[in-house]
Amino acid sequence: MIHCRNLLRVTKVLARPGGNITGMSTQSGDLSGKQIELLRAAVPRLSKIAVLVNPTNTGRLAILKDFETIARKENLVILPIEAQTADAIEPAFAAMVAARAGAVALMIDRLFLQQSKHIAALALRHKLPLISTQLQDAGAGSLMRYGASIAENYRRTATYVDKILKGAKPADLPVEQPMRIELTLNLQTAKALGIKFPQTIAVRADRVIE
Repeated sequence: MIHCRNLLRVTKVLARPGGNITGMSTQSGDLSGKQIELLRAAVPRLSKIAVLVNPTNTGRLAILKDFETIARKENLVILPIEAQTADAIEPAFAAMVAARAGAVALMIDRLFLQQSKHIAALALRHKLPLISTQLQDAGAGSLMRYGASIAENYRRTATYVDKILKGAKPADLPVEQPMRIELTLNLQTAKALGIKFPQTIAVRADRVIE
């Protein structure tokens, strides 16, 4: 969930992007809550979740607030851990271990996308279940991926291109939030971490990596 003030601001921007910009968003307001729900189901004794963030990412504060608000209701602690460069990622994981985090959520960011294999390897080395919203991370070795359907976004993008080619102005087309959210489970990573997905998660999976 997004705080009301943030939600109103984001909703206005998405509905009327202005200028010559529009398109599909990969972000959805309830992803933080679902990530926490999935991690807690996979790791029942979870008490602390590290959130890897890039401090230069302008969207980090609203997303962190979402994590913290939801976690507080679930009696969980959120540990924001920053990494601004590729060299800072390994020390960030050392900080997670020192803080006794039981899992890590990966905030969407270009740097983390580029470093997805390195991040997944570090999470596995430190026995930290990793969840992300980015599809590439699941293939790289994260435990779970919960995020927008890339195929659906491409399909919706094609409809926008068609509208614009027929004369519609981009400024008049709202930025669409994801219409389909998918869950990917990585069984290889789960086995390496000694995790067995409960049936409540297994039946919800749209994709399984074996």
